[in-house]
Amino acid sequence: MSHRNTRLGPAYNLRGAVFMVLSMAGFAVEDSLLKIAAVSLPPGQVLITFGILGTATFALLSLLAGEPPLTRAMLGRAMVLRSLSEVTGRLFYMLAIALTPLSTASAILQATPLVVMVGAALLFGERIGPRRWLAVAFGFGGVLLILRPGTEGFGVLSLLAIMAMLGFAGRDLATRAAPVSLSFRQLGVAGFSMLIVAGLIVLPFGGPMTTPDAPTWLALLAASAMGVCAYTFLTVAMRTGQVGAVTPFRYTRLIFAMVAGIALFGESPDRWTIIASIVIILAGIAALRLSRQRQAVQPA
Repeated sequence: MSHRNTRLGPAYNLRGAVFMVLSMAGFAVEDSLLKIAAVSLPPGQVLITFGILGTATFALLSLLAGEPPLTRAMLGRAMVLRSLSEVTGRLFYMLAIALTPLSTASAILQATPLVVMVGAALLFGERIGPRRWLAVAFGFGGVLLILRPGTEGFGVLSLLAIMAMLGFAGRDLATRAAPVSLSFRQLGVAGFSMLIVAGLIVLPFGGPMTTPDAPTWLALLAASAMGVCAYTFLTVAMRTGQVGAVTPFRYTRLIFAMVAGIALFGESPDRWTIIASIVIILAGIAALRLSRQRQAVQPA
């Protein structure tokens, strides 16, 4: 039995849950700081700067751990697909948080695990029972409730968050096939370097680059630090305790994002967005629990 599999007691589940909540809080703060930076800088420049800072940080962590920041394993098919998906997710999510309410973009992003579940069924042949399909349908219904296509409340810019969700789902699916020899530090180098690529793609469409002022630099540096901490906490959480006990706490990110949106940007989510967010969260948790129950009854 591996060391990871021995850490499944209640104490480890609690520790994993705490790290997951800290990770989601960190990502929400990171999103808020990037949105603040995007007020005075074009989104492409924000992505490039954030990507450089994050890549340098994870490269340094890799060197301190005695690992090469770049390896040939990063050129494999799964890693190339992961990188392309990372570019898509990061590019569109940066545009989403810059141009739409943070709470709305975060709410749509919570449906990513449901998209991953469907993708795993289509690509990896994982079986999804009728009840899990129903949970997925409810989750996607929650996304439609946020978008409200065909009504006055429909905002075409909300489709940016949909594209980001698809990109992040593709990244998560590709990560399943990524070489296990790559550490989270090396994956961090690969992931953050794709932010630079995403920034270069969108830069020509977002206006000329400008010199950041001191508050903007501070926001970018703080966002980079929070991103590295959140990524590290997420890795610790997923390697501590049971996945089924820890993963539901991912949805606390939406709570932190809504609080940040209200407190920092004066957002006021309407009742439909709040109801839809609850539907998406409940659907995701239900699908996860059903998945764990199915695994529990399968023969070893």
